[in-house]
Amino acid sequence: QVQLVESGGGLVQAGGSLRLSCAASGRTFSRYGVGWFRQAPGKVREFVAAISRSGGSTDYADSVKGRSTISRDNAKNTVYLQMNNLNPEDTAVYYCAAAPVVLTTIRAGYEFWGQGTQVTVSS
Repeated sequence: QVQLVESGGGLVQAGGSLRLSCAASGRTFSRYGVGWFRQAPGKVREFVAAISRSGGSTDYADSVKGRSTISRDNAKNTVYLQMNNLNPEDTAVYYCAAAPVVLTTIRAGYEFWGQGTQVTVSS
């Protein structure tokens, strides 16, 4: 069992930056690939970024590639998502999730989910 808690969301102006954190409970966190997803009002939840168990591999959605960096610190049981040059289209609830595989971009592959953190980007 893995419990995930997101933090770091908030209101930011277009062009600004935010760093989201995903804190996990459990001693086996390093056995899970971790992903970030987001869901805007009226839209489906979509993949944003993922990182492998060791942190050696990452993957990004085209919409955030070049503007975002996912990283993890297994000693702190925490995964981060640094987002730069934010725009209003990035407004959504951001969720982190853990998958019992090395790395996946597929939502169905994730077993555990956090409650989400709201990111709002004003124009």
